[in-house]
Amino acid sequence: MQLEDLEDEYNKLQIKYGAKELKPIYNGGCSKNPNICFVFMNPTGKNIASTPNWKGRRSPWIGTKNIWKLFYKVGLLDEEIYINIMKKKPKEWEEKFADLVYENVEEHKYFITNLGKCTQIDARILPNSVYNEYLHLLYKEIEIIKPKIIITLGNQVSSIVLNQKISVSQCRKKKFLKSIEGKKYEVYPVYYPIGNGMMNIEKAIEDIKFIIQKIKV
Repeated sequence: MQLEDLEDEYNKLQIKYGAKELKPIYNGGCSKNPNICFVFMNPTGKNIASTPNWKGRRSPWIGTKNIWKLFYKVGLLDEEIYINIMKKKPKEWEEKFADLVYENVEEHKYFITNLGKCTQIDARILPNSVYNEYLHLLYKEIEIIKPKIIITLGNQVSSIVLNQKISVSQCRKKKFLKSIEGKKYEVYPVYYPIGNGMMNIEKAIEDIKFIIQKIKV
């Protein structure tokens, strides 16, 4: 199975749970044994790749800035790419530039995805029941790419992925084990660093740097 084989299901779930005028956002980055798989919540209309007239890749965080600031600060994004991202307004992102950014992501050997692929107009909170509809598809993604470790962003996503109550503040830098199709993966819950979670971005940076060092050992 390939990642592209999951897209039909994401498209169906967008109709069911997402904004009807927007497209789902899939994933992007290193898809063959990445060092890290980052699992975020769900995309919003701020991602310009969710508009129907976008012809390029439908990957997370296209047309945004803050998350790329985090990736740059933890050493997972080249400075030239980061500077160009900071210069651009959302609508100035073009398909070729999005490819350039994600080529850099791939070079740094990480993969970016969302638990829920259903794009919303805004950053509304989705119930667990919606995320649970996507959980088996996330596991398939992980099974396909086989990351060294998984970083889950925020309490809700971490709790659903690990199937237990997770408070990120109580388990910083703590490793959990998750078995998917007979293979055990190391999972690290980290503060969600975007939107209302911006107040915790420095803690997220600190913890991600710590996790990256463990990969290098």
